[in-house]
Amino acid sequence: MRTLRLIFILCLVGYAAALRGADAVRVVSQTVGSDELLLAVAAPGQIAALSHLARDPVFSGVAEEAAAHAQITLGDAETILRHRPTLALFADYSRAELVEQVRRAGVAVMVFDRYKTLEDAHANLRRLAAALGPEAVARAERIVAADAARLAALRERLAGVEPVRVIAPSAYGVIAGADTTFQDLCDRAAAENLAATRGGLRGHAAPPAEQLLTWPVERVVLAGDAPEAALAPYRRLPPYQFMPVVREGRAAVIPGWMLGCVSHLRVEAYERLARALHPEVFAE
Repeated sequence: MRTLRLIFILCLVGYAAALRGADAVRVVSQTVGSDELLLAVAAPGQIAALSHLARDPVFSGVAEEAAAHAQITLGDAETILRHRPTLALFADYSRAELVEQVRRAGVAVMVFDRYKTLEDAHANLRRLAAALGPEAVARAERIVAADAARLAALRERLAGVEPVRVIAPSAYGVIAGADTTFQDLCDRAAAENLAATRGGLRGHAAPPAEQLLTWPVERVVLAGDAPEAALAPYRRLPPYQFMPVVREGRAAVIPGWMLGCVSHLRVEAYERLARALHPEVFAE
């Protein structure tokens, strides 16, 4: 079996080399974040395949658009190489051996390792666009400019508001502190992330249960469509079940893909969270 797999990969090495001699660009994206970047700037013919989560609206901000493209169904090199890519997109949380196998097959590899802020996302968008050609570069610059205009409008809307004190709990035993995508959301949506300011936590860390109960949490930020459904797990989960903010149902709910977004699409998440936390400044 290992011999057959090696033969398969070696055959694709030759195919990839032949493709590099042509003008065709074929890109396979292995993560949802790179799906979102790729669909934003690539021509349709440049997209060979998207990640296995690309069409899942819980995780993907481009689920509808992704339906027009092939997907990776298995997380192995053979599946990726079957789509005959000239470029494969990964993140630093992709399996290192998978990235190396694809690279050894002669396919160019791009690994995104900075994505915690919008500036990081724009840098990734521009980096990918540069590999795709002048039309992609122009698309990327239009997106960056549009995002800047939306951010300016959001800053003006939120000027002078008192930040809402929040946390983003997880049923998996961690909470988002500083240096996370959630911190970036808070910074843009006029929110104070108490896990960072009161708890001194960085990254996704175990919550200090006893200390957490003393934090003046005004809203919990959760993924979902409806506050009650999103809150349900936390009404039974210590220490959150003992917190007034959970007992009283004070939740700000945004779609799951927004809470974990690592691409430029997070601008929509800034706007959605700001509306949930500060409805008074968005009243028509």
